[in-house]
Amino acid sequence: MKTAFGQVVIGPPGSGKTTYCNGMQQFLSALKRPVCIINLDPANDNIPYDCDIDISELITLEDVMDNLQLGPNGGLLYCMEYLEANMDWLVEKLKEHTGKYLVFDCPGQVELYTHHSSLKNVISKLTSKEYDMRLTAVHLVDSHYCSDAHKFVSVLLTSLATMLHISMPHVNVLSKMDVAEQHGKLAFHLEYYTEVLDLEKLLSLDKSSTFWKKYHKLNEQLCSVIEDYSLVSFIPLNVQDKQSMLNVVRQVDNANGYCFGDVEERDIQRLLSTAVGADLQYFKSASVHDKYLNES
Repeated sequence: MKTAFGQVVIGPPGSGKTTYCNGMQQFLSALKRPVCIINLDPANDNIPYDCDIDISELITLEDVMDNLQLGPNGGLLYCMEYLEANMDWLVEKLKEHTGKYLVFDCPGQVELYTHHSSLKNVISKLTSKEYDMRLTAVHLVDSHYCSDAHKFVSVLLTSLATMLHISMPHVNVLSKMDVAEQHGKLAFHLEYYTEVLDLEKLLSLDKSSTFWKKYHKLNEQLCSVIEDYSLVSFIPLNVQDKQSMLNVVRQVDNANGYCFGDVEERDIQRLLSTAVGADLQYFKSASVHDKYLNES
């Protein structure tokens, strides 16, 4: 097979993976980059994008639950194990889309990315020398978690565990930036959360909290683990903003070595220039914090 490039879109339920894939398909198509969307979520029966390869042709979560008397979590793990055992089906489907940029829309079950091996093995085989696919994991996290220190530490741990388990080029994304403060204002400037700066500050946010007092030492050690690895950082994303989408695409391209030519660069400039002039200039000059968040 010819060398292929693409993204493996992962993240917890509700993080916006399917919306991201839909937006990425439209964005890349506007750049004249041929794209193939692969749905690997056997529970996803409401797909808004044009799906080129759908795992439901191989197996569905509903059938597994009905026939094997499994719950949704166990059923989804079985589906991924079944996919791993039937890799030939996926490989043959991908051969029909040679030359296209690949976007894999994956399930939202966290254990698939932190310790279960099936999806990892599928990706590892696709990126092996046999198939030579250069893929980057795009890990989406809902930005509203930034407004809660406890949840943000949990998100950082999950992101770190995912990076270590998946073991491939990785881009962490804070999704839904347009509603980041829907559940409360951020205590710090957005850069603090995207760059994961000095986590000790998080521990001093709410000293009156009973939870914080009881688990303070544990949280200190967890923050220390995250900082010791120094791997986790985020790119803020609003799918509706072209420049924001472009920032993510360029990070992913840098991670997997995809090089676009002069024609695509001209398409990028044309696409960005379709925005209203004043708004576009503001987007280029303003910080991401100013674009999406109110002043604290």
